[in-house]
Amino acid sequence: MKLGDDLQLQQRVLDELTFDPSVDAARIGVAAKGGVVTLSGHVGSVAEKFAAERAVRRVKGVKAIAQELDVHLPADKKTADDEIAQRAVKLLEWDVLIPPGAIAVEVEHGVLTLSGIVEWGYQRDEAERDLRRLSGVNGVINTIEVRPRVDAADVQSRLRAAFERNAELEASGISVTVKDNRVILSGKVKSWIEREEAERAAWSVPGVTAVDDRIAITRP
Repeated sequence: MKLGDDLQLQQRVLDELTFDPSVDAARIGVAAKGGVVTLSGHVGSVAEKFAAERAVRRVKGVKAIAQELDVHLPADKKTADDEIAQRAVKLLEWDVLIPPGAIAVEVEHGVLTLSGIVEWGYQRDEAERDLRRLSGVNGVINTIEVRPRVDAADVQSRLRAAFERNAELEASGISVTVKDNRVILSGKVKSWIEREEAERAAWSVPGVTAVDDRIAITRP
């Protein structure tokens, strides 16, 4: 990308930031090189920081974003960590999309760290969106894990069908047990190929997070 192209991209990004009413473009610096846009300066909230990033993504020609924006809260909006934590917990409790008690919140110097386990990715994203809007928040670190709950009977049925379809496997020699999101394979097969195919099939079932392969190999 030529210098002229970089300057044009820089101007398009500045125009988009100025156009977005949720962003104060006057406090944001923009640099562009080879399709990579770097944002610098400061914003007044975490929500504005993400709004600026979304605006840049909308611009044609942007290949990547280097986010170097700082959140500078006005003095009258700074809030104690314990108060932020209390409000964060309440906000998550009010959101019907978030499973009760699934997410833990820690606050240090205005930075929220979210942890816990949910079944769906949208629940993880919803929790972060909720808390970005809180006043006094300097940042959100989202470490929530997504672990879909699996139905044991469904997993066993899918695996049994997969075994039957696979020409490399003697399905009758393999037993399947499901505990939580973990699959336990046992029984006997005649080769390493059969054992590996059985394990591969188990990992292919949606929601499975661990496979305990106890299959023994017997020589003919």
